Amino acid sequence: MARLDERVTKSPVSDGFVARCHFADAAAALWLDGELVHIEDLVLHDAHMDIRTPTHELTRAHAVLRARRRILLHPLDWALSRVGILALRGREGQGGDGASAARAGSRHDAATAAGGADQTAGESLSEDTDQEDDLAEELAEIDAVLARSSRLLAGENFAPRAADSPDVDTAGQGAQARDALPNSLGPLIRDLDWDEDQRLADWLAVVDRLRGENMPAVLAAAVAWDVWQDIEPLQHQHWLGNLLVAALLRARGKVGSHLFCIHAGLRMIPRERPRARDRTTRLLAALDAFAEAAAAGLKELDRLVMAKSQMERRLRNRRKNSSLPALVELVVALPVVSAGLIATELKISQRATLDLVAELGIREVTGRGRYRAWGVM
Repeated sequence: MARLDERVTKSPVSDGFVARCHFADAAAALWLDGELVHIEDLVLHDAHMDIRTPTHELTRAHAVLRARRRILLHPLDWALSRVGILALRGREGQGGDGASAARAGSRHDAATAAGGADQTAGESLSEDTDQEDDLAEELAEIDAVLARSSRLLAGENFAPRAADSPDVDTAGQGAQARDALPNSLGPLIRDLDWDEDQRLADWLAVVDRLRGENMPAVLAAAVAWDVWQDIEPLQHQHWLGNLLVAALLRARGKVGSHLFCIHAGLRMIPRERPRARDRTTRLLAALDAFAEAAAAGLKELDRLVMAKSQMERRLRNRRKNSSLPALVELVVALPVVSAGLIATELKISQRATLDLVAELGIREVTGRGRYRAWGVM
């Protein structure tokens, strides 16, 4: 992990590596939940260039992608603060003045992060973020209701809800839990006995205790990951725990060049190991996942460097005012580029853009004859 962090910091392709890490980890987060999202589809969806109707899984993966970008754009301790967690949960309005300020800056952060994929997408993402968040949240809630109904039909017993219990005053815990929910969510959407705020407070208390102890950063991150799996603070954003653990590694200075891809590492570990009853087995699984993610990151970095060197071979005997070197840098820095983006960045015509792309020989990822995009995936 330390070697990866140092190489990414000094690498000429660091921007492209960080951008690709966001997409790969978002797709891996859905894979861990049993859903398949292709990275190419996620890249095109992020650039507002979908070749088909976006699926629910794709929308959820895009939410993970936006959360990763948001964490990386803020200071080191922001994601583990109360304001940061409220913002990442989409509940900035409940966090007081500090959270309101975070909401005011979130649109600019999202537009800045997405501006590298497509200029038009970068300008419009700040306007679409709130609508996409609401849609992703509603779809996730519907999935939760369907899953609970299936388990009830299968004969599984659930603890009574606080609002339905005869021993609980409706003006007490049940009413407080209902009041804490957004107005658009009904009582059937969330389990009112599941106190997310208290569970998050318990997990953050563990993180604060780990910070105060003289424990290596990697081991502290593994312990924090295991505690998150045990407490399960969030009902429908369980993937956020891995991003917060990666933010902990970044805050401790272990991996400061980018947000570490914990989902991608867990994808390479047998599923039974992180779910084992023995805590030592789970911690070893987390450490192995960190090692696998770091090894995969080193390989991806080498692949990007090789791809850049191969494209640079086409620059031989080029005139000094050629736009091809700038196109190479743009293709390496961004996962996908469109003709409009290339024309705007290089200040050339659309016709010249298509000629440069054909000369460079990069892959077309849409399969369309019009509104195409290219990239080194």
